[in-house]
Amino acid sequence: MRQTLRRGWLAAALVMGLLMAQTARAEHVNVIVIKGVISAATADFVERALAESQEQEAAALLIAIDTPGGVLEPTKFIVQSLLNTEVPTIVYVSPQGAWAASAGTFITMAGHVAAMAPGTSIGAASPVGGGTSEERDEEGKRTDVMGQKIENFTSAFLEAIADERERNVDWAIKAVREAVAVGAEEAVELDVVDLVARDREELFEKISGMQVMVDGEPRTLDLVGLEIREIERTNLERVFDFIANPNVAMFLLMGAVLGIMLEFNSPGIFVPGAIGLACLVLAVFAFDLLPFSYLGLVLIAVGIGLMIGELFVNSFGLLFAGGLLCFVAGGAMLFDVPEASDVKVDFWPVLVPMATMLALAGGVAIYAIGRTFGRAQTAGVSELVGLVGRADTELAPEGRVFVRGEYWNARGEGAIPVETAVEVTAVEGMLLRVRRARVEG
Repeated sequence: MRQTLRRGWLAAALVMGLLMAQTARAEHVNVIVIKGVISAATADFVERALAESQEQEAAALLIAIDTPGGVLEPTKFIVQSLLNTEVPTIVYVSPQGAWAASAGTFITMAGHVAAMAPGTSIGAASPVGGGTSEERDEEGKRTDVMGQKIENFTSAFLEAIADERERNVDWAIKAVREAVAVGAEEAVELDVVDLVARDREELFEKISGMQVMVDGEPRTLDLVGLEIREIERTNLERVFDFIANPNVAMFLLMGAVLGIMLEFNSPGIFVPGAIGLACLVLAVFAFDLLPFSYLGLVLIAVGIGLMIGELFVNSFGLLFAGGLLCFVAGGAMLFDVPEASDVKVDFWPVLVPMATMLALAGGVAIYAIGRTFGRAQTAGVSELVGLVGRADTELAPEGRVFVRGEYWNARGEGAIPVETAVEVTAVEGMLLRVRRARVEG
């Protein structure tokens, strides 16, 4: 009898312990913020947040997202992580006015819960870049094979995500093939996302009691009143996230080129060279995070080389103009690769001003060099012509004169007494020809 009671108490204690452990397991919600271009740095950050949330046994991971799109490969990695995680994920397009465009559409629809703030939008997931043509036939199909392959792949990818999360598959296909986009309220009506919430508190209240499938098992969400823990990027992650932007990468590349050029032009200054080297290191990291076109990079290098060549070859501006065109063309296609869904250097806000600055800098340099050719020589032996000195010895007709702090052998025009002011008329090797200087007044 005592053994039965003892076993009963042990069983009850074990059940109570399991219940307490289950309760203690869900005391907080982790939050991360994704803003800007989706890149490899973003994927690493999301992976770390999911791993920490799983290790801490967080009740859920909330991903607040605002993105114009990004690189396809990191997007695929993030989606895989969201579909295979053991932590409930809530992707929340916020704040008001935010986008979940292109790559953001894939990530939002991959969350266990997809929510949007009022005034936000989602969609326009058509692949661009890679040198593909945007032209379509009368039925709306792309006319180039590469474009069709990329579009078919991304369409099937988003369709699979929508099917897995039981969302609107037909709309997912249209988002890729027809680049459709919708606002928050319409997205709920079309079953693209689950709900619209003004802030996190309203979001948690609306999803309270919602059941989601996590790792093949049903999980009921109850996040109201739980502690909010924001997972911040490390300093290194912030740097990588900043430079993983095509416009920033372009500026870093230009900073590296200009800094190193200045250092070679004026050795010993050190500062331009150090800045150029730092920009070069960061540019290497940026190009490691972003898929780029070697053809675009070569065109930029050729363009810069031609512009520099104009300083040494008198081509009447043809080399400089050709270099400028190569630079602009290379910058425009630098990230035009199939792996980069929405990554490109902004043409008007970045490339055109950058090319204009290069043109102005090159024009100033060419003008300054041209002016020096028209000036009288101010260095070397020839500058002695016209200078006035004095006869250190009697010139009869040869002797020695003192000119510009130096003693020279000289031949005078006739006899010239010692200490007489003389004017240099010519330089013949190491011999000066002089005459009596005209004394004014």
